[in-house]
Amino acid sequence: MDARCALCDPHIQEKAVVVKILVLGGYGVFGGRLIELLSDLPQIEMIVAGRNLARAEKYCAAFSGQAKVRALQLDRNDIAEELVAEQPDLVVDASGPFQEYGDHGYLVIEACIKHRVNYLDFADAADFVFGVSQLDRAARDAGVFALSGVSSFPVLTAAVLSEMSKSMDVLSVTGGIAPSPFAGIGLNVMRAVVGYAGAPVQLTQNGQQTTVPGLTQSMRYTIAVPGKLPLANIRFSLVDVPDLQILPSEFPQLRDIWMGAGPVPESLHRVLNLLAKARAKLNLPSFTPLAPLFYAVLNLAKFGEHRGGMFVHATGVRDGVPHERSWHLLAEGDDGPYIPSMAIEAIVRKHIAQDVPAPGARPATITLTLEDYERLFEGRTITTGFREEPSPNAPLYRQVLGDAFDSLPSQIRALHDDCQARSWTGSARVQRGTGALSRALGWMLGFPPGAENTPVTVQFDPIEGGETWRRTFGSRSFSSTQTRGSGRNDHLLLERFGPIAVALALVVQDNKLYLVPRRWTFCGLPMPKALLPDGKSFEAQVDGKFHFNVEISAPLVGLIAAYQGELEPSSCPISR
Repeated sequence: MDARCALCDPHIQEKAVVVKILVLGGYGVFGGRLIELLSDLPQIEMIVAGRNLARAEKYCAAFSGQAKVRALQLDRNDIAEELVAEQPDLVVDASGPFQEYGDHGYLVIEACIKHRVNYLDFADAADFVFGVSQLDRAARDAGVFALSGVSSFPVLTAAVLSEMSKSMDVLSVTGGIAPSPFAGIGLNVMRAVVGYAGAPVQLTQNGQQTTVPGLTQSMRYTIAVPGKLPLANIRFSLVDVPDLQILPSEFPQLRDIWMGAGPVPESLHRVLNLLAKARAKLNLPSFTPLAPLFYAVLNLAKFGEHRGGMFVHATGVRDGVPHERSWHLLAEGDDGPYIPSMAIEAIVRKHIAQDVPAPGARPATITLTLEDYERLFEGRTITTGFREEPSPNAPLYRQVLGDAFDSLPSQIRALHDDCQARSWTGSARVQRGTGALSRALGWMLGFPPGAENTPVTVQFDPIEGGETWRRTFGSRSFSSTQTRGSGRNDHLLLERFGPIAVALALVVQDNKLYLVPRRWTFCGLPMPKALLPDGKSFEAQVDGKFHFNVEISAPLVGLIAAYQGELEPSSCPISR
């Protein structure tokens, strides 16, 4: 029985001990979200602590849930006195920035060990998390646990790598997190990021420890759970997170590790990159004084899709053969910002179900499994999935969709699961736009005239990297080519109609395959997203037959063409 199920068992609830949790920074971004995640538990009392009593009281006044909360004014330097007065079962440090704790960085942990109080924190500072093991003997002697870095980096990353290591020897890891522009971050997080911009970040490259200035190395990546709408291709830059120092000790074969963050808007991200490079090259002082400015700008620049994600991309060896595998996470709306707090949520729920971490002070790297996280994601708009590097000889749609291809209805699979020349025939209804510009575009692209019921044949011919689709409606034909996208179109299907190329996401939903436009070019030049052609296009299976519904429209133009109908395999391919 897992911890969440255990909490639903009345017999276990009777035995469960009431847990008092003191949350330092409880009214902040991470602490506040943790308290929300635990709000359904009547077995706990949470003390919302921090230096600003008014903010703590305001948070408690707005709180709703079965757990008990109360405010407490507390400076971390006075933690020892409050541990005696409050006698909590657990202290959670959600304050930070942990990079700035200085010579007395472990003051709170040392006080917890002295007074035999368990401890967890959200630390994102690699040196802080890596160094907590120096207190291991003292924590074990006191019979308490002190786990540091209990967040997505490194706990979720390590859970993913542990799962990957079951089927391959992981030699190199690249990972990143892309928060939603609407998520909002705390000022302390911004201080930490600006603080290590251009400062040495320790990591492993080619099996050797080295340093690279923070935020000076960047890469692009597309987070794409198979069958889900991917994020845009995002710029990630090197960040100083615990994974860089801790994961190589947990996975001894690991020779390279790189972790990045992909904040948006990209313009502000690039400004941070430039400042980091200037500091590293000119030996400038820390940009921490600029943190309030960046904090204000980032929290005002809230536009785009309210979605976030995370990826872990591993290369290594499987059965003696080079192998690549990646894990992707997508979080919609307001669910994503809760993920960093879920690791502590899981440990608290296990604690209440009397599944307590072993005594000792250590990084929280291998505390949870991927299965633990998947249980926490249930009921939320958070999806995850693995991708294997596809074979170039696999059918095109199978390459783009990955494992999601096998979830498609049989007739959709039958149409796409073939690399040979073939044709499908049927009938269709065709609609055309009535405006002058839409008629002109339809003529330029070769779309057929409107018709209520016209015979249709689609001829599929293989080309290097994809297929040519030649559609014949009555006596009128038009063609497009479809290939697997790369670069900024990675994990997308690229369809070309003459000078126009549209990058399409393949989304599996409600037993249908949707083709969703994401990017487009004209004569090879990137075009504004505001002018991106759109329209609801999907494939479905109805009464055992393949059905298609294609709608092509554009902003300022309206409907260009739409056609709906059904197809079935021809007895033999037609000649071109």
